[in-house]
Amino acid sequence: MPAATIPQVSPSRLGPAERELLEFFVHLGKYLSLPRSVGEIYGLLFARGELMTLDDLVATLGISKGSASQGLRLLRGVGAVRVSHLPGDRKDYFEAEAELPALVRGFLRDQLSAKMERADERLDRLRAAVDDPCNGAPEGLSGRVERLQAWHNKARRLVPLVSTFLKI
Repeated sequence: MPAATIPQVSPSRLGPAERELLEFFVHLGKYLSLPRSVGEIYGLLFARGELMTLDDLVATLGISKGSASQGLRLLRGVGAVRVSHLPGDRKDYFEAEAELPALVRGFLRDQLSAKMERADERLDRLRAAVDDPCNGAPEGLSGRVERLQAWHNKARRLVPLVSTFLKI
């Protein structure tokens, strides 16, 4: 594909609608403990609906190449961004995955599952600390920790169910 037919992103300021959309995704990303740049990258790709290079993202958003590269790696890892290659061009071109089920499946698979495993480890350490008579755990703490474990077990069973539901 000749370079002239590839949509070129102007490094000019974003329009009001694009800024609002970027802020929407930045705010959403905060709930998931994601850096601002990740929300901006996804928001811009989603807003433009076209292929963009790393350099396009850097120029348009005014972020560093390192932030853009790291954000794209995270977004690709959860399936929120797809990469394309054009014949005769060595650059990677990125576009947003706009289908909600695919986004949620990727997030559940890569982000939530990893956090659940870390929670397993923490609950094991907590259980050991509470069960050790030398630690002087307060009265009733063992029962409250059992409740935490039960909640965690229910959440762990819910993740595959939601992921399966989204494949429909």
